[in-house]
Amino acid sequence: MAAAGLGLIPSASTLTTSIAPKPVITHTYSHRSLPQFLLRFKFSRRDVSLLSFLSLMPSYVPPPSTAFTIGISGPKDWLREQKKKAAKFLLAPIDASRESLRTAYLLLTGTDSDLSDKEMEEFRRLMRSAARDCVSGDRNSFVKFQANTGVEVCTFRLIVKNASSLLDDRNPVKLEAEAILSDLISSFTSLNVVANETDIRQASCRQIVSDALTDAISSLNKFEQGIKDCLEI
Repeated sequence: MAAAGLGLIPSASTLTTSIAPKPVITHTYSHRSLPQFLLRFKFSRRDVSLLSFLSLMPSYVPPPSTAFTIGISGPKDWLREQKKKAAKFLLAPIDASRESLRTAYLLLTGTDSDLSDKEMEEFRRLMRSAARDCVSGDRNSFVKFQANTGVEVCTFRLIVKNASSLLDDRNPVKLEAEAILSDLISSFTSLNVVANETDIRQASCRQIVSDALTDAISSLNKFEQGIKDCLEI
């Protein structure tokens, strides 16, 4: 009986084992042990992130090895198509500048009488708007500060960089667009000088400014065609 009673009392080792906390089981999976659908999900998210980055950075063209990794062929061709689709937004500032120049031309040639102060102010505004911060003498203080810190402020120069970003530096189409850009900026600079040095209030002095406006419109048309050539549209 004594032996049976002693058998009902658990030993110290048994108590320790029964009340000891259960160890925390951590699962570590190797790359091979993960389910295949999880691997595919992870890969898809990485692909989407990379494609989103490419859409935000149209001038970035990944090397062929990267293109193979993300599962697309010809990323340069894809980006070129995206630029074509966005062409109207890229060309919009050019069209707006042309309309400003035409309005300024009509303002000068539409009357034989002297211009009023209000008309003079409107003419100056149209000139500044058309130049798109590409004439240094017409920039306001904030834009001048940006330019001095190395920020590109000339809208036409930014348009060329965007439109030709997929072309090689020695590509003749890109070189031609850059040359036309230089001519355009020179045309706007000359127009600005003529407009500031000529008393356009008097009808007899307006012809020289009108001729400069016509030259600027012609340069702007050539510039627009150069951008279209870069975009292949």
